[in-house]
Amino acid sequence: MRDISATQSAVLQAEQVSKVLRNTYTLLAMTLLFSAVTAGISMALGFGRGIGLICSLGAIALVWFVLPRTANSSAGIWTVFAFTGLLGLGLGPTLNGYLALSNGGSIIMQALGGTAIVFFGLSAYVLTTRKDFSFMGGFLMIGLIVAIVGSLGVLVASLFGVDVSMASLAISGMVVLLMSGFILFDTSRIIHGGETNYIMATVALYLDIYNLFTSLLHLLGALNDD
Repeated sequence: MRDISATQSAVLQAEQVSKVLRNTYTLLAMTLLFSAVTAGISMALGFGRGIGLICSLGAIALVWFVLPRTANSSAGIWTVFAFTGLLGLGLGPTLNGYLALSNGGSIIMQALGGTAIVFFGLSAYVLTTRKDFSFMGGFLMIGLIVAIVGSLGVLVASLFGVDVSMASLAISGMVVLLMSGFILFDTSRIIHGGETNYIMATVALYLDIYNLFTSLLHLLGALNDD
């Protein structure tokens, strides 16, 4: 009887994981497409960096204050679309800045391609091997805090006219590694039952992809700077 009960429990857990994965990747694909559309709108309308910053801050406010209250209801889906749409709008001015360069289009496509390769490669590795990367959680959080503090330090130093280009590149490189680790960690949490809410899982993976893309964009822009 215990063996039968254990088998039934394992089957139910596998079905739950499969459902969360399916819903997560479906919503993730939809929100990434929606972000691309809003980024295109932002670029077409010529939004400045000030508007872009306001949109990004609005997205942060949504994910901090609204999403935790709506994640377990259908309203959470609309919150995720609002969040990703605002980040897309905020990204528009940055993309326009790169397109103004002689090889800007190539840089953006390289960043997109690199992001896709990293995400699909790491996700496929976790889904295939079923390896548990939960042990990386503490290290990744510490690294994220260091990156945030470093970014704030670079911002403050730049306001005083200090050349922080190398430090900024180092932080971008660090973020690329961190987001790669987070893709492993967040995907692992889904398949091992650590994350059962597909809305929260979608936001986590979306942020991994978004930060990976923007950091690769910065690095490639510097490497291709004429």
